[in-house]
Amino acid sequence: MARTADQERGRIRQSLDRIWHSRWLLGAGLAAVLLVYAFAGESVSMLALTLAALFIAAAAWPVDQDKASADRAAVIEAGALKSLSGEYLAAAITDPLIVFDNNATIIHANAAATNTFRLATGMSLALKFRAPEVQALIERVLSGEATSGSVETSSKLPVERVYRMSVSAVGHDTALYLMICKDQSEARRIDRMRADFIANASHEMRTPLASIAGFIETLRGPARDDAKAREQFLQIMQDQTRRMSRLIDDLLSLSRLEMKPHLTFEAQVDIAKIIETVIASLTPQATENGVAIERDFSDGSFELAGNRDELFQVFENLLENACKYGRSGGRVVVSIRRSEGAAEPEIIVTVRDFGPGIAEEHIPRVTERFYRIDAETSHARKGTGLGLAIVKHILTRHEARLSIESELGKGAAFTVHLPVR
Repeated sequence: MARTADQERGRIRQSLDRIWHSRWLLGAGLAAVLLVYAFAGESVSMLALTLAALFIAAAAWPVDQDKASADRAAVIEAGALKSLSGEYLAAAITDPLIVFDNNATIIHANAAATNTFRLATGMSLALKFRAPEVQALIERVLSGEATSGSVETSSKLPVERVYRMSVSAVGHDTALYLMICKDQSEARRIDRMRADFIANASHEMRTPLASIAGFIETLRGPARDDAKAREQFLQIMQDQTRRMSRLIDDLLSLSRLEMKPHLTFEAQVDIAKIIETVIASLTPQATENGVAIERDFSDGSFELAGNRDELFQVFENLLENACKYGRSGGRVVVSIRRSEGAAEPEIIVTVRDFGPGIAEEHIPRVTERFYRIDAETSHARKGTGLGLAIVKHILTRHEARLSIESELGKGAAFTVHLPVR
C-alpha cells in the first residue's frame, strides 16, 4: 500500500512538472480559448470542457526529463553543500589542515594536524612552528604581501620528517587563513636513495675501470716486453672485468625485480631440491675456501608456489656469502623445516656459518644496496654489495621475509621464512 501511495504521489508530481514546463503553451491556449468564447458565444459548458482538455494535454505533454532531473539534482546538491560545515570538509582531508586568524591563533585543526603536531584551538601558530621560513611565510600572508605561498621545512623530533607548508587566505575579507602540511618525507627518502645508488654504482664501476686503464698504460709502457708482468696484469684485468660484469648483472636483476615487486606464482617448486642444486654448484668454491657444507633437513614435503630461478638466486647468494665471509669457521650448515603451528604454515630455511659474525649495529643495514661491513674484505672476496638487496627483493615478491641473527665471534644465521599457500 505504501509503495502504491508513493507511486501515486510520483505520478502527481510528474504531472505537475509537465504542467509547469508547459506553462507558456498552456497560457497561450487559454488566451485562444477565451478569445473564441468571447467572439463565438459558445456555451459555458463547452468552455469548461475545452479548458479541461487543454490542462489534460499539458499534463500529458512530454518534457525533457533529463533537464528536469538535472535541475532537481542541482537544487539538492546546492542544499547539501550549504549544509556542509567547514569542520566536516577539514576532517575529510587526510593531510594536516589548520585554520587560523589574523593574529596567527589556531581556530581549528583537523584530526591529522592534531595527531601530527599536538595542536589545540587557541594555540599560537608562530609559537608552535618556530622554523624561520614558516614564520616568514605566515607573516607575508597575514600582512597581505602575498595571498598564498609555500615553503619546505623539516622536523627532527620524534623522527625526522619533511613537510611542505602551504598558507593561503580563505575567501575575501574573512580574516581567516588556511595552512596545509604535506608530508614529503617518503619522496625525499626516495630521492636520497636514488642519489646514493647512483653515487655508489658510479664508484663501484670507476674502481675497476681505473685499475684496467692503469694496467693498459703500464703494458704499453714499462711492461711492454715483460712477459711475466704482462701475464699478471692481464689476469688482474680479467678479474676486474668479471667483477664489472657481475655488478651489471646484479644491477639489472634489481631493476627487473623492482619493476614488478609483487607477482602471483602458479608453479610449485621443491625448496629442498633447489637447495641441493645450489649446494652442488657451490661445493667446489666451498672446498677451495676450506669450508664444508652440511645439511640438516627435516622430514616432510617442502613444496610451495614460487619462481625456481629466483629462489635459486636467493639461496645461492646466502650460501656463497656464508662460504666467503664465514670461512674461518670451517663449515656452513643449511637447515630446512616446516612451521605448522603458526597461523600461516611456513617453510623455514636457515644458512648458518661459524665465522667472525656481524656486529649488532650493522644487522639492520646489511640488506641495503652497496652496504658493506668491511669494504676491504668485501672487495678482496669479489663482492658487489648487492647480493642481500637482491635477496630481500626476491623474498618480497614471494611475500616472504629474511631474519638475521648474529653474535661477534660466533658466526651468523640468515633465515628465510617462506609462506606456504
